[in-house]
Amino acid sequence: MANEHTVLQFSSSSSSSLSAKVHPLVIFNISDCYVRRPDQAERVIGTLLGSILPDGTVDIRNSYAVPHSEFSDQVALDIDYHHNMLISHQKVNPKEVIVGWYSTGLGVTGGSALIHEFYSREVPNPVHLTVDTGFSNGEGTIKAYVSANLSLGDRQLAAQFQEIPLDLRMIEAERVGYDILKTTAVDKIPTDLEGMEATMERLLALIDDVYKYVDNVVEGQIAPDNNIGRFISSTLASVPKLPPAAFDKLVNDSLQDISVPCSYMCVSECFMLLTIVASRRPSTVAVFVKHHQDTARFSGKVEHCCSNSVIFVHFHAIPVEDKLN
Repeated sequence: MANEHTVLQFSSSSSSSLSAKVHPLVIFNISDCYVRRPDQAERVIGTLLGSILPDGTVDIRNSYAVPHSEFSDQVALDIDYHHNMLISHQKVNPKEVIVGWYSTGLGVTGGSALIHEFYSREVPNPVHLTVDTGFSNGEGTIKAYVSANLSLGDRQLAAQFQEIPLDLRMIEAERVGYDILKTTAVDKIPTDLEGMEATMERLLALIDDVYKYVDNVVEGQIAPDNNIGRFISSTLASVPKLPPAAFDKLVNDSLQDISVPCSYMCVSECFMLLTIVASRRPSTVAVFVKHHQDTARFSGKVEHCCSNSVIFVHFHAIPVEDKLN
């Protein structure tokens, strides 16, 4: 579709009786589609589903992405995919109909008029929702528009996009998730290896914090906390002994088998981490545990203390009995 339209964008100060409200599921769906988009795609475009309330408010309740391609002044949508997805959604929620479309980015663009024209053939007066996933203004700005054609005689001069009031209503649990989403700018989802690396680095940092706390207690720089001592004692005693050969096989199998559940792989990774704890400072660990409990031979998991609150970082590990001897 060639871009032959001029786009005029007006703020919400323009008079309009139409308004819309969007459910948080839609925003989460759009954000998820954005981080999972193809590498060559600069933005994500999709269909908005919902209904028209008795007072005329457009209730946007669901969405799905539509594959598209853009080059220079041309935009192409996968119309067959769009219709197939619509049929699938309406089999589950027949009351949800097309109410508009969305795109990621800040405001409308020249290509928006072409896409809006297509959706105008699907439903009268569709709503155009924009979600600024790039956090151009420091936050994820969300706006809604409707369009009207400006003509001179028989000649269409431009497409006027007018911003309309948008209500983002949430329950408390949804608000918490949305607030976290707004402060988290992720352009692409990390790969499995990148995610594992970040997790390992964080766990190693937490272990270093535990080292510092234990050293300070042993050296008498801070008063021992019996609750933390009990935490370490009980967690170190909670996992049965695993022979080194079985541990090596467990780690190798988990790294080679991509079908292994994430929780299982985390256990394997954390086995290695506690091995590091016991092997790097066995005497310190032994003295600290001995300070809180008569026996110092345990195997299990570690819990992390930070500032005045206790943050529990549970992970299984091989027994440290041999390491402490």
